[in-house]
Amino acid sequence: MKINEKHYPSLLPYEHEGYELALKNYVLFSQLEDKIVICLNEKHMSKALDYLSKFDYEYEVIFLDEISFDRLYNHFVEIRTDKQMNSIQKEQEDASFDDEDFSVAEFLKNSSDILTSEESAPIIKFVNSLFYQAIKKRSSDIHIEMHEHKGEVRYRVDGVLFKHVELEKNIMALVISRIKVISSLDISEKRVPQDGRTQIKIAKKVLDIRVSILPTFYGERVVMRILMQSEDIPTLNELGFSSHITNSLESIMNNSYGMVLVTGPTGSGKSTTLHALLQHIVDKEKNIITIEDPVEYKSDEINQIQVNSQVGLTFASGLRSILRQDPDIIMVGEIRDSETASISVQAALTGHLLFSTLHTNRAPAAISRLVDMKVERFLLTSSLLAVLAQRLVRKLCPSCKEEDDLAKDYNEMFDIPADTKIYKSVGCKLCNFTGYSGRVAIGELFLVDDKIKKHLHTNLDDNDLMNLAIEGGMQPLGEQLKTMLIEGSTSFEEAIRIGIK
Repeated sequence: MKINEKHYPSLLPYEHEGYELALKNYVLFSQLEDKIVICLNEKHMSKALDYLSKFDYEYEVIFLDEISFDRLYNHFVEIRTDKQMNSIQKEQEDASFDDEDFSVAEFLKNSSDILTSEESAPIIKFVNSLFYQAIKKRSSDIHIEMHEHKGEVRYRVDGVLFKHVELEKNIMALVISRIKVISSLDISEKRVPQDGRTQIKIAKKVLDIRVSILPTFYGERVVMRILMQSEDIPTLNELGFSSHITNSLESIMNNSYGMVLVTGPTGSGKSTTLHALLQHIVDKEKNIITIEDPVEYKSDEINQIQVNSQVGLTFASGLRSILRQDPDIIMVGEIRDSETASISVQAALTGHLLFSTLHTNRAPAAISRLVDMKVERFLLTSSLLAVLAQRLVRKLCPSCKEEDDLAKDYNEMFDIPADTKIYKSVGCKLCNFTGYSGRVAIGELFLVDDKIKKHLHTNLDDNDLMNLAIEGGMQPLGEQLKTMLIEGSTSFEEAIRIGIK
């Protein structure tokens, strides 16, 4: 039998006596059509029947397929974990910690799934809860900061940081030590920056965490980036670009050689877009190699190289080696210097399809940036196919957004008719009181067509190239942001944060 979320959890697992033991034996109590049922799966039949033989239940037994059973099991484990995590803050306040209480041996117990972990050490439970809540809130980064009198944990959700919890400094020091242990870092070294990686398993899914530790005036600061798996990579259509941009990108990827650049500030989704493009063209007949810093999306279908400057593996040296590996498609995480730029252009000219990123605000500015990196303009006309500039815009929560009475003060800034109804963020339980729910990508696609190529030989500046692109049909980022405001999908506050005019 298959089930979906509407079948549970009318009867929460904690409402059943002996739930913990039943869950350990893969016996799930749920409610189906107003009656309590016992859910089993043949994979765990031996343990489940052994458990049931010791009790005299009168509930109907139903058998679920493996996918439905795993979904229900993980749902119940999450409920249990939520209840456990609610008590953690109180445990931290009630407990008194000092350095003598810290046991490295206790902290080495990090191999189990954090949803099913039964270790009782409060610090271990708290660190597990940080990862669990970060995943649940769709956070991309976890920030742990030390101030003069307290420590603070913040999550970055939809590109914006918000406070999660405050703790005493001595407790936070133990939390940082725990993170160092699971990241294979030196817990005794607090004077120099350290970088490491760790893995967590949650609901049978393994996630990579990149850890960066920096000494500050009041203590160490930790930032943990949650790296995604290939199954988390959105498709081109799911990124949110207009159909015009999506169709143009699909057409560009039919080329067998050339260079495609994605530009934008830090946190604008460039790496996600690159991997979405790669997943769109992945093929067993193609040799796809990437060099990244860091490898943010792990994929079994492409060959990925991690930059390691300490041993001389830079973007430039790695790219040279890639060219000797008979690649069809290359992805370079970022073009940072003239050497990488030169090799990338040469690779695009010699029969390779190359994707990379640049830090420019607008798409046509990529031309000037490459010229500043000593790339000849005549080489760009032969190698560059397109430049996509993008931003990630937060969408208003549809459950709590309200009309913005002050909108008329900003209408002139965005050239919006005075009678347009504009909405603002409010905040509710469904959006974690942020007022926003999810993000969507907007972009301007600068296609290097024959008209643009003619002008690339001249010394046109960024504004001239922008005007030429708009004449050729490119829709600027500001126009797309204006459309979102008129449609009521984002706010003036978010538009100003994005900073596009």
